[in-house]
Amino acid sequence: MSEVFTIDSPWESANKARASLGIKPAERLLFVSIAKQTMQFFRAGKLIRSFVISTSKKPPSNVKNSLGTPRGHHEIVERIGAGQPPGMVFKARVCTGHHFSELSAEADTGNLITSRILWLRGLETGVNRGGEVDTHDRYIYIHGTNRESTLGHPQSAGCVLMRNLEIVELYDDVRTGDHVLIVD
Repeated sequence: MSEVFTIDSPWESANKARASLGIKPAERLLFVSIAKQTMQFFRAGKLIRSFVISTSKKPPSNVKNSLGTPRGHHEIVERIGAGQPPGMVFKARVCTGHHFSELSAEADTGNLITSRILWLRGLETGVNRGGEVDTHDRYIYIHGTNRESTLGHPQSAGCVLMRNLEIVELYDDVRTGDHVLIVD
């Protein structure tokens, strides 16, 4: 008798892992691969869309002040920016009223937070929630960037960066409580 081997999709693997951790499965999942610099959006197990993204310049890390992208199971805890035009710049999660192209070269010195913000909270106590490893307290987001031409290469200070039009589209498809799994 021959054995049949199956490989679970990221959505199936994530749901199994969450179940083993006592975390309720979610219908929607954002699966972030640091190694591939990609993010996949799943709904009810079906791959809806893949995105080229950028994660941290520093090695992945869940530790405060590491500037690394945190690994593990997360959820979207807040959605910020509804109704703003793509490319608008946010400071302290408030729209500045300026598109990134309107900023002077001196003001546009790095990756800006643009278009939309999906603020993450870790779901694993001691791994990415609480103490020195708290994703939410580190202000880790999925957001647009003014550096779209360099997506696909590590460049952030811990956040997940996306194209502005793509984060606007994704924002409309996800909800607070949706899950995000970040893996090496």
